[in-house]
Amino acid sequence: MAFRIPLRTRHHAHTVTVLRAPLPRNVRILITTRAVRSVGQGAMVASFTLYLNALGWSATAIGTVLMGALLWGTLLTITIGPLSDHGGRRWFLIGYDLVQAGAALLAMLTTTPSLLVAAAVVGAFGRGANGSAGAFSPVEQAWLAIELPMAHRGRVFSTNSAVGYIGMGIGALLVALPAWWLGHTLAAPDYRLLFVLPLAGSLGSFALLWLTREPNVVAPRSRHADTAPALRRTENRLLAKLVLANALHGLGIGFVGPLIAYWFAIKYARGLTAIGPGLALAFLTGAVGSVIAGTLARRHGIMRTVVWINGLGVALMALLPLAPWFWVAMAVYIVRGTTNRGTNGVRQALAAGLTRVERRGLASSLQNISFQIPRAVGPVIGGALFHAGHLMLPFFLAALFELGYVFAFARFFGHTEAARVREP
Repeated sequence: MAFRIPLRTRHHAHTVTVLRAPLPRNVRILITTRAVRSVGQGAMVASFTLYLNALGWSATAIGTVLMGALLWGTLLTITIGPLSDHGGRRWFLIGYDLVQAGAALLAMLTTTPSLLVAAAVVGAFGRGANGSAGAFSPVEQAWLAIELPMAHRGRVFSTNSAVGYIGMGIGALLVALPAWWLGHTLAAPDYRLLFVLPLAGSLGSFALLWLTREPNVVAPRSRHADTAPALRRTENRLLAKLVLANALHGLGIGFVGPLIAYWFAIKYARGLTAIGPGLALAFLTGAVGSVIAGTLARRHGIMRTVVWINGLGVALMALLPLAPWFWVAMAVYIVRGTTNRGTNGVRQALAAGLTRVERRGLASSLQNISFQIPRAVGPVIGGALFHAGHLMLPFFLAALFELGYVFAFARFFGHTEAARVREP
């Protein structure tokens, strides 16, 4: 791909064509690991809550398991993100994939509740991390940010998200195939075979990460050392605002996001053969949304992109529970896949640009923690409301919090360079 840059000399004005350099090798590998890992994650989003339902677990119990997985991931993120600023990102990610493989294997081999809960918490089944390294995703985001200039991050982070959503769509579609082949709704033992997908994805990601070589990054010395304390205070204020905005976003997503397959099942009495393909299409539209968001961010900046797209997502969230039929509701959910999922990459790019390089792991950790803790509370509240028969209220609450997030995002970050930068 090429772009033109006008050059003006003393006597002549002319244009030269500059070829866009290929992505760094590590970036290409990290994007590929996301593709491989995301297939298993998509499979679990579509099937894990249905598996627990087939085992006879209540909506409240299912929500509690999802909350436990999210809280465990948050605890790891608090520890791992800042530690990764001192190096060792490659080994953190390799260790993550090995642990995920072990959790998937355990879930395949047992239905003992305590062991299954342990596997679900460690493996974050049903979380839907879009192919990222889950609790270790700040490590991955910081590594990508180091390899890329700020002006290119929106495009590459959006591409990275799009790849993950495509993989999740494939995974959600694959888990529907056994029911089609068998010609009936899956029984509880049949679901256990589906854990082969996250197992294979984790092992494949491990093999790819083994090929990476982590760069040695030395934080540049400031030419104005006396301004460092003031700069740090400015960064801290931005990070505090990031935490507040993401808390609203996390609550909005948590009320219904992790339980969406379960909601479709209990509201419309549909099984995995109908829900799986629908979720697959929603993930694929998320990939389309990521490409659209990346393109808009290059032309209009991250701020306008997030406000436009997530604002549309708020309206779709409020409309979703009003749908009278399954396929109408699924169609709204599929279209909504272009909104919140679509801006995931550009929002990560903005967070990576709020601090200096030596604090990027911290920034990415706060980005994830401030989102995941409220998101962990959401499934318990949403599950309890669903169990009580309130199948619409969680969606309206989600839309309210999402609207607050859009306003906070625009208010807090509209003035920052990361929000306004455009790719040349």
